[in-house]
Amino acid sequence: MKFYRSYKWLLPVLLLCCCIQANAQVDLGVRGGISIPNLTAGGSESNPLNTGYSSRQGPDFGILGEYHISKLFSIEAMISYSSQGGKKEGIQAFPFPREMAGALPPSVPPPTYLYADFKSQAKLNYLMVPILAKFGWNLGHTSPLRLYVDAGPFFGFLLSAKQVTSGSSILYLDEEGKQPITQQPQSFDKTTDIKDQLHTFNVGVSGNLGLAYIFGRHQVFVEGGGNYGFLNIQEGSANGKNNTGAATASIGYAYRICNKK
Repeated sequence: MKFYRSYKWLLPVLLLCCCIQANAQVDLGVRGGISIPNLTAGGSESNPLNTGYSSRQGPDFGILGEYHISKLFSIEAMISYSSQGGKKEGIQAFPFPREMAGALPPSVPPPTYLYADFKSQAKLNYLMVPILAKFGWNLGHTSPLRLYVDAGPFFGFLLSAKQVTSGSSILYLDEEGKQPITQQPQSFDKTTDIKDQLHTFNVGVSGNLGLAYIFGRHQVFVEGGGNYGFLNIQEGSANGKNNTGAATASIGYAYRICNKK
């Protein structure tokens, strides 16, 4: 979050300069809502560690600036905090711990993975900078309602990454849970910082569909959309390869700081 705190005023300052120099229409605003992310496994790089994820929930919020080029078209830039990642529940794989070698029958070679019934969440948080082409239409000549759609690239900077596991379970050799190797449940309550295992930069595409209510220089809006990262997030291949992505839902407020006559 230090990066966000240091540079969160950069966007408003740049847009204010554009407003003064070009005497244009420029809006500044804030938005906040939820992110419903998931992790997509890469084809040939798939293994039991990076598959089987489902969606989790987290916050998604930020500041925005919109530069109006015409009545229909504008450019919108944002600086936002975005929750990414995914979760698993039930019997799932984890890397074979060397200290468990003594629990195996002498005739069984150490496997690559063991299996257990526990919960796991990959909690990844990014600072994202989308730059969006935005098209909007007023719903009638005198209507305060405006429908819009936007899309464009984003640049993502990893802020934190943690693997949070919980629960307790007997350990198994197989994913069906039919070959136990322990008699007593083992605890999986642990939080592990995995930031050093991931790339700190990502790039992808983002888009939204929204409805704004405009009154004077003010507007409130609701929108739904999503984002998808093009780059694999893991630095190595031991844990497979995943791409980030999320559905988002937000509400927001914007104010026109300058209005060309």
